[in-house]
Amino acid sequence: MLSILSVIAPIFALMAFGFGAVRFKLFPAEGIKSLIAFVNNFATPCLLFHSILTSDFRSAFNPSIIGPFYIGALICFAVGIVIAIKLFGNRPGEGVSVGFSGTFTNTVLVGLPIIQRAYGTDALPVTLSIIGLHGAILLTVGMVTMELVRRDGQPLGKTLIVAARRVLSNPLIWGIAAGFLASAINLQLIEPAEAFLTMMSQAVVPAALFGIGGALNEYRLSENWKQALVASLIKLILHPALAYILMIWVLHVPMDIARYGILLSAMPAGVNVYVFATYYQRGESVAANTILIATVASAATITAWLYVLSL
Repeated sequence: MLSILSVIAPIFALMAFGFGAVRFKLFPAEGIKSLIAFVNNFATPCLLFHSILTSDFRSAFNPSIIGPFYIGALICFAVGIVIAIKLFGNRPGEGVSVGFSGTFTNTVLVGLPIIQRAYGTDALPVTLSIIGLHGAILLTVGMVTMELVRRDGQPLGKTLIVAARRVLSNPLIWGIAAGFLASAINLQLIEPAEAFLTMMSQAVVPAALFGIGGALNEYRLSENWKQALVASLIKLILHPALAYILMIWVLHVPMDIARYGILLSAMPAGVNVYVFATYYQRGESVAANTILIATVASAATITAWLYVLSL
């Protein structure tokens, strides 16, 4: 248990450091968005490119891990929608937004640092194989579902075009595509390029955790906290439980590999759930509250999942 706490403590200490720095005006709140933009648009694409280029990525692309992760996510999406509509009486559009809040994982700002801290760089190829599909699959499913249930929805073809543009304009996708291309042509980096990519990759963990901690100052609990709590429980408990059942009990994936996908599924909701909600102007307060509740609660739930995965 002490070893698990030693993994978790510095991660959430960095988040708390970022939160406190912004809360007590030691770091400008407006600088947090720029810091997160640096992580998402520059540092992480470099990490993705470098990891794919220097890893045996083909062997890491394991459908027995990727499949359960996304099957679990889609089940959580459906469960969240049903609960939001049937239990809380939301309209279908709001229900989709709430369901999405319990589905989309913070794979980059929280997932990568924790998995790298817990399992080292050996976990990166499998983890990145999931991250590479994350936005493409879940954003497309979320947007298509929203358009199908909204009475004022746009034509489905237009929605697919918008979803494709959002995916293709994502710098994370550029980093992945460049990494595959470089790997295919067996690109050999000169020392200065290797050093540059290494330094940029090393910036991801501290900058991401400090940034997400600082960003939590933007969110406040509102009257929709009960729905956000349910969405958080779906994300933090149901999703990894489904991934665990499918990988370990159904597909019999070895634990030393399956744990990468299971732990990634246990990460809190990502900021894209709020972007999604504001884009459609549905369930914005639930999305914001889910980010806050899930991120704070994940300190306990991730600790618990690390213990389960160590048995």
